[in-house]
Order: sequence, then structure tokens, then C-alpha cells
Amino acid sequence: MIYAAAVVVGYLIGAVSPATWLAARRGIDLRGVGSGNPGASNAGRALGRRTGVIVALLDVLKGFVVAAGFGLIDHRAGLVAGVAAVIGHVTSPFLRGRGGKGVATALGAILGSNPAWAPIVLLVWVIVLGVSRWIALASVLAAMSILVIAVVVGEDVIWAAALAAIVVARHQTNFVRRLSR
Repeated sequence: MIYAAAVVVGYLIGAVSPATWLAARRGIDLRGVGSGNPGASNAGRALGRRTGVIVALLDVLKGFVVAAGFGLIDHRAGLVAGVAAVIGHVTSPFLRGRGGKGVATALGAILGSNPAWAPIVLLVWVIVLGVSRWIALASVLAAMSILVIAVVVGEDVIWAAALAAIVVARHQTNFVRRLSR
């Protein structure tokens, strides 16, 4: 029963889109601006860096709250809730199945489930972004680092693979577009 609740609650909380809500308050539909993606990066480009940071923090909070909350009851339920929040974020029923890329919400799930991993993931993201100046590459390599950490530590490998797979899949179009130039 706890796992079913983790899936439902995680998914519904993850499906809430702070980017869309903040943009709508300014009369902007993010789906028609920039990349069309209702996530922190597009919100930052369309609404300003400050708003993008606020959206990213709210997206992190979504993943953290459900992962940490259910994790207090059962560690695996926290993992399930975190993944469900990321899935909800990328396939929001409130946005007709569209959503963000899941990076910030995945970071929240990591912070809520395996907080010691977060500094490594963030460091990978910052270094790759600093060298490449490409957010999609930084996001994908940071997501892959979750899986590497899980394998090295020998814990939560399936969960880490699920998070990495979602983030990588959501960035596929970024790579196709970049490589076709």
C-alpha cells in the first residue's frame, strides 16, 4: 500500500509545474516560447535568470519532499516516490502529457533519498557546464554519474538507472538537434 501511495503522491506532486504557473502569472505560455519546454532552463531564458533559479529550486523541492517524506516511512518507498515525481514532472497530465526534462526534480529525489550523492552529481554538472557551456550535456553526464555512484556504492542501482534513463531520454532531442548542425 505504501508503494502505491508513493507512486500516486510522487507523480501528482511532480506533475505540478512551477515554471508554467509563474509564466502564466506574467501572461506567457512557456510551451510557445524558446524550447517550448516548461522547465527551469526555458523559464530562465524566457522570464529571466532569477525566475529560472526559483523554478529550479521549486522543482528540486518537489523531488525532495516526496522522496524524503516517503523515505521516512520506508527507504524504498522514498526511492519510488522520487522516481514517480520525476515521471510526473516530465509527463504532467496538467500539461497534456508534456513537461520538463526532469533534472532539478531528479536532484531533489537524490537529496531526499541519498543526500551524500548530491554533491558529486552537482560537481559533475558544474564542471561539465563550465567546460562545455552546454546545459544538456552537463545534465546528461550528471544523471549518468548517479548510476556510476550507485554501482560503486552497490546500493539503489535500479533507482539510479531509472533516474538516469529518464533524464537521458528527455535530452535526446537536444543532442539530435546539436549534432545535426
